[in-house]
Amino acid sequence: MDRPTTPPLAPTEAAARAADQADPMSGLRTRFHIPAAPDGTEAVYLAGHSLGVQPRDTRDAVLTQLDAWAVAGVEGHFRPGSQWVQADGVMREQAARIVGARPSEVVTMNTLTVNLHLLLASFFRPSGRRTQVIIDAPTFPSDRYAIESQLRHHGLDPAEHLRVMHPREGEATLRTDDLEAAIAEAGDRLALTLFAGVNYATGQVMDIPRLTRATHAVGAIAGWDLAHAAGNVPLSLHDADVDFAVWCTYKYLDSGPGAIAQAFVHERHGSDPSTPRLSGWWGNHPDTRFRMADTFDPGIGADGWKLSNPPILSLAPVAVSLAIFDEVGMTALRDRSQRLTGFLAECLATLAPSATILTPADPAQRGSMLSVRLPDARGTLAALETQGIIADFREPDIIRMAPVPMTNSYLDAWRAAAAVGAALGDTPQTGAASRTGDVPRDPVA
Repeated sequence: MDRPTTPPLAPTEAAARAADQADPMSGLRTRFHIPAAPDGTEAVYLAGHSLGVQPRDTRDAVLTQLDAWAVAGVEGHFRPGSQWVQADGVMREQAARIVGARPSEVVTMNTLTVNLHLLLASFFRPSGRRTQVIIDAPTFPSDRYAIESQLRHHGLDPAEHLRVMHPREGEATLRTDDLEAAIAEAGDRLALTLFAGVNYATGQVMDIPRLTRATHAVGAIAGWDLAHAAGNVPLSLHDADVDFAVWCTYKYLDSGPGAIAQAFVHERHGSDPSTPRLSGWWGNHPDTRFRMADTFDPGIGADGWKLSNPPILSLAPVAVSLAIFDEVGMTALRDRSQRLTGFLAECLATLAPSATILTPADPAQRGSMLSVRLPDARGTLAALETQGIIADFREPDIIRMAPVPMTNSYLDAWRAAAAVGAALGDTPQTGAASRTGDVPRDPVA
């Protein structure tokens, strides 16, 4: 049965306070440390798309592992209560539920760009005519650097073999039809696509199943960067038949600055020991890992891409965060995310009418972030910071604000929009609608 439509909230402080009091999920915020404003109160933290806040249980989780190390030493690898050799066992199932995968398809290891290089070593295998890569723009710089360096590693010139798809002139976001057309045009020259599940600069949610099907239809490999998608929007990587994906855990997944990352390898590749890969001893099958054999015996699934033993102190914060996500569930988080983000959009349209929202207006095509073009983005951000409102700036004139469903409130959204309007000297509008605009054709830094 379809969920009843909830009437939109009026973009007022009173409506925001009432919505917070009525929403049972508002209490989730108390399970996290919220950074402080200049006056010592809790900040309006709208930068969870860049670095999530710290769960209150994280410190104890790290200290527990430090205590285990102090007491058990090397025996902590096998002793009940620590068992470091199986440290990511529970996390595997929890992460799989977040990204719509089978547990054997998910691995926690390294950092995002390291994982991207490892998986490109397996899945970008140019040969004959099939040498082209297609990526979307604005592209997160590290992804582009990785792709260009992989092309050069194979003796290919990025200027010739890399196609970057930009939005149409005067438009903010990419059209799926245009991406499909580019894939079809490349045909048997296409080796791989690497798209962002949610674009870091515009907040656009991409159609993963549709673009994966289009890529496979021409015989190419479909890879995805889910840095801004994991923990933000529902995903179904296994059912979408994605070949591989990578994501970090320090944004929406609240696992700390530079936290260890995760990756997905579809079981049809992970169960095939002949799949080429760069190997390390921890990628061996658990039954043979400690035999110190001369021959690599890959583990089943994504585990076969591990290189080294797990960094236990780095895994502890991930375990805490994933447990919270598993308890709450992506369905409930997505529902609250759409309501919060929609309320922020309406507040901006009413209270800051000279702001232009670049993120799609359709809730299905955006996650917990709005990219907002402002006449004076730097000055506005500075004004917000003096009031304890934390967002971030992207060249040349964009502020990104993320009302994260576990840690933000409706009042946060209203306060941020009111502060933007005040900084711009805007006159509040009655009956305003969210405006969308264009973005620069060059990638946003």
